[in-house]
Amino acid sequence: MDVVSDAISAVRTGRPSSNRLRVGGSWCTRLAPYEGAGFHVVLAGGCWLVPETGGEPVTLGAGDVVLLPHGAGHVLADSPGDTARAVPFEEMRRPDGGGDGREVELLCGKYRLDRSRTHPLMAELPEVVHLPNRVGRHPELRSAVDLLANELDERRPGSCLALPSLLDLLLIYMVRAWMSEAETGSWPSVLSDPVTTAALRALHSDPAAPWTNDRLAAAAGVSRATLARRFTALVGRAPMAYLTWWRLTLAATQLRDTDAPLATVAREAGYGSPYALSHAFSREFGVTPSKYRVGAGSS
Repeated sequence: MDVVSDAISAVRTGRPSSNRLRVGGSWCTRLAPYEGAGFHVVLAGGCWLVPETGGEPVTLGAGDVVLLPHGAGHVLADSPGDTARAVPFEEMRRPDGGGDGREVELLCGKYRLDRSRTHPLMAELPEVVHLPNRVGRHPELRSAVDLLANELDERRPGSCLALPSLLDLLLIYMVRAWMSEAETGSWPSVLSDPVTTAALRALHSDPAAPWTNDRLAAAAGVSRATLARRFTALVGRAPMAYLTWWRLTLAATQLRDTDAPLATVAREAGYGSPYALSHAFSREFGVTPSKYRVGAGSS
């Protein structure tokens, strides 16, 4: 696994959901804050997105994609003016448009995320990631948008499987596109540094291996001192501290998503015994692995 795939997999739960919205004329709808990530794809027409967190209104055109990675509440409307007129998204009932030639069609959806184990790459995404439809930019994202538009007809054979899979792909492409254009945040720099990237790829490829600073430096092709300096400066943690955090994150994911015995979870996370895992896990999460599993299952 690579870092971006792991960062997304660590927080993703369940399957994404989506709704097609077709409106026209004067309209305004509010989407409440959500414990996950929201997204919109403008299939036709244009509209405005007004963040409730105080950010500037964003104008959206046909083919634009927007990701709200922290589930911020926001308003979608025909204009950025009076948002007090907004009705809850669930009450929008205008599937046939307004009939005035200014119809807007959007695919609006949500990704379910478990924020208790958010990877720092995902945590530093801005409140709103706007990816305009520009010729020649992010061709894989544009292809995913085109495929999504074609799969929205539920009468097409296999659409019920194709649509969630395409939405998962869309999330990856949105994060990739942000990383390629980001002017802030440390992780685009982390993954453009060959030494740090090599070390992270080694750790993520086999987190249960008996890693040491010397062994990891050899895998990255640099001295131990060079690895420690560059890795810590860019990632914000020393290599072995990052490895410990990532192993516990993987253990938490297994505890939530599987019924694997604690001994299996410990072994696959790189711990020699259930006791060793329990000690480290309790220190990181404040609960034992068994209590964490019970809580995750009831949430």
